[in-house]
Formats: sequence, structure tokens, C-alpha cells
Amino acid sequence: MLVLSRQRDETIMIGDDVEITIVDIRGDKVRLGITAPSHVPVHRKEVYDAIQRENRAAANIKPEDLPPDGGDAGIDASLRKRPRGPRH
Repeated sequence: MLVLSRQRDETIMIGDDVEITIVDIRGDKVRLGITAPSHVPVHRKEVYDAIQRENRAAANIKPEDLPPDGGDAGIDASLRKRPRGPRH
């Protein structure tokens, strides 16, 4: 793991088109601003892990296991569609 020190308003580049900027530091919390192309997914790790779990579970579902109405009853509540807001 590469560990870098940055101060507020300083940026780290990943490749040519991903920028991570230190937006704010308050106590033990750091706010990051991330600029990335739209084809590069950006998620908090816990959201990424949940997506991966759901994808693995979905890959193991047989068509006959799906509800007849095509509803989302089997989708984890944390992954249901939420109001649009900032990307996390």
C-alpha cells in the first residue's frame, strides 16, 4: 500500500484521469473530492462490497426462484434505488 501525506486542497492523481483532492479535515475525518470519468465506478468500500455480494447472489439465482411479478423483494434494502445525490 502506498501511503501519501496531503494537506487540505492538495490532490493525488491516479493514472491520467482520476483526481483525489483533500477537501476538508475535521478531527479524525477527512473529506475527499474525487474526479473520475463517468465510466470509472467510484464507491465507498462498504457499498462496493455489498454490490459484489449481491452480484454473486444474483449469479446463483435460477429463473424459477424469481418472484412472478418481477419485483425487487429479494434485493438487499441498502441497495434499493435511492434519491439521486452526490456519488459516494
